Amino acid sequence: MKRRLFRRCGHAPGDLAPEDQAAVDQFRAMLAAVRHPQPWTPGHPQDIAVRIGPFIERAHPRPGDDHGPEMIAVALVHPDTPHAAAYLHGRQLGYTERGWLRCETTAILGTWQPAYRMLTHAAAGLNLPDDVGLPPAHYAVHVSRPDCPLLRLGPYNQCTAAESAAVHINEHLKKGDLPGEATVAPLDFGAVNAYHDPNHQCLDDLLARNLRAASHRDVRTPDLWVQEGPAPALSSQGQGLLCVTSGRCSRDDAG
Repeated sequence: MKRRLFRRCGHAPGDLAPEDQAAVDQFRAMLAAVRHPQPWTPGHPQDIAVRIGPFIERAHPRPGDDHGPEMIAVALVHPDTPHAAAYLHGRQLGYTERGWLRCETTAILGTWQPAYRMLTHAAAGLNLPDDVGLPPAHYAVHVSRPDCPLLRLGPYNQCTAAESAAVHINEHLKKGDLPGEATVAPLDFGAVNAYHDPNHQCLDDLLARNLRAASHRDVRTPDLWVQEGPAPALSSQGQGLLCVTSGRCSRDDAG
């Protein structure tokens, strides 16, 4: 005959069993961490706790894109990182295929604490949903005149690289007394063919070609936005970026 094992009721007299006491302590630690999160300081290399729906996930901020007042770039990681088993488990649950994501700072609970683990998808044995509410962290530079768009550059995998390109283009336009302004914006994934890949080409030459084209065409012609050839690859991994410093084109392989 199979014996039934009954667990002790929490209101029963006597001390809790060691395993029950450990579960109670873990739950209390989680409540304390949620109620009193440890503040996260932008720019510090610390993992953070991010709200993903009703769950809390561990996220690693991307160096260089971790100090924005409203938005930073993060990568979701398994809560048991850096243990070896965490990588395999994270791959099974969809943690490792996300790449860099844009995260609003209002979704950051604070610095990651191990007590948050029981609130993650991994602890519940659930896959991360296809839509975690964090769009891919790719950036672009939009160059436009008051009467029309001139050029779209992207993707840039780091905001600092896009900002560097925008600053150089604005200096070039100002020096040549040319109308127009370059601004940094999120990459529009619905119009990837409208972007010129900034890799392996000089921004000065690319800008000059588009300015010449704009001067010979109707400013309302939309095909000034369209890039000839295949769309740029939108890899989440670090790519060599064409950054411009000191008035010259140089390749940034730091990603």
